[in-house]
Amino acid sequence: MFWLALAAMAAISPLQYGYAALLAREAGGLTLLAVWIACQAAGALPALHLVRRGRLSVRASLAMGAALSGLGLATAALSGGLGLPALVGYAVLGGLGGGLVYGVCGEVVSAWFPERPAGRVGLITGAFGYGAVPLLIWAGIAPGATTAAFLVAAAVATGVIAAAAARLRLPPALWWPDDVDPRTHALDAARLRTAPEGTKQFGLAQAMRTRTMPTLALILTCAGAVSVFDVIVVAGTGAWGALALLVALNGVSRSVAVRASELFGRRRVLATVFGALAVGQILLAVAVQNAAVPGQAAGALLWLGAVAAGLGGGAFYPLLAGLVREFFGAERAGDIHAVVYSAKAVAGVVAVVLALTALTAPGAALLAAAALAALPALAAPRLRIPGLPATIPL
Repeated sequence: MFWLALAAMAAISPLQYGYAALLAREAGGLTLLAVWIACQAAGALPALHLVRRGRLSVRASLAMGAALSGLGLATAALSGGLGLPALVGYAVLGGLGGGLVYGVCGEVVSAWFPERPAGRVGLITGAFGYGAVPLLIWAGIAPGATTAAFLVAAAVATGVIAAAAARLRLPPALWWPDDVDPRTHALDAARLRTAPEGTKQFGLAQAMRTRTMPTLALILTCAGAVSVFDVIVVAGTGAWGALALLVALNGVSRSVAVRASELFGRRRVLATVFGALAVGQILLAVAVQNAAVPGQAAGALLWLGAVAAGLGGGAFYPLLAGLVREFFGAERAGDIHAVVYSAKAVAGVVAVVLALTALTAPGAALLAAAALAALPALAAPRLRIPGLPATIPL
């Protein structure tokens, strides 16, 4: 259940990070990337709704995800990432396929590991980040082979996700692993100090009436836009080693951040992650502005900026998913998080606006991205569990 889901998530990574790094080089490509992100973010919500209610099986949804994801990658390769075929095949259908795989794999893994859903989901979403690294290395070594690389990625995605569709399934209702004592887990004082339970089990409508849920969506919008924008900016410098490092850290940092949040608390770690993301923008801005050749950046500052931006650019996704469970309870956490995650559609538009600005003023665009990352860094420590009296200390 875990490894097949992880492989499927890695297989769809080139749809976002591969395209952003290799094909989104001008206004048309950036617009298609924004459409893909919007379809991916919005496509997960209806799929999860149908799967949870038994109207769509895991096998059928992943089979559709395999076909659409493979189609999206093949279309991006054969169309050069531009034009009407790319809009329909890559941006719309490929985005819906990516959303199906992302949402259903996360649902399956969180259901099979109810004692540590944030940690396990963090690991598979990490694969969504670093799964594009082989494609980026291949394209960096042989720039003329980008089309072939995307076609191979299309074949791999279709086969891997189809294999996952044949085996993945949801556990029985109210399932709990037999090697974890539920009472000991529920009363674990160390866990409750860093990840306290919600005051009650919120429904989706109840969660939407709180101040916390819109704040989480706004935080994801700001950070998600900066995360995608960084891939485009570093790809524009031509430093493929720094780009591969950025994308790899974007994935690996997700599982590391979840583990750190279990020790130090999610809000504290989340603020640190956003701080690293903001620092990364400043380092990248200085590196780009001081480049000897326009459009290129070299030196230690670029690599340091890639490290900081990579560590902060992906880790917030599983942390926000964990906060949804912490704030609103586990019973409807999947539905609530799907709505919060749909804010990524707006993040894609903001990322494209930043990338278009960077074509003429990269320093200004990176400083604007730093401000976008700093806002959630200030807001994260002040997040409060809905329903607690304001007099109770954070």
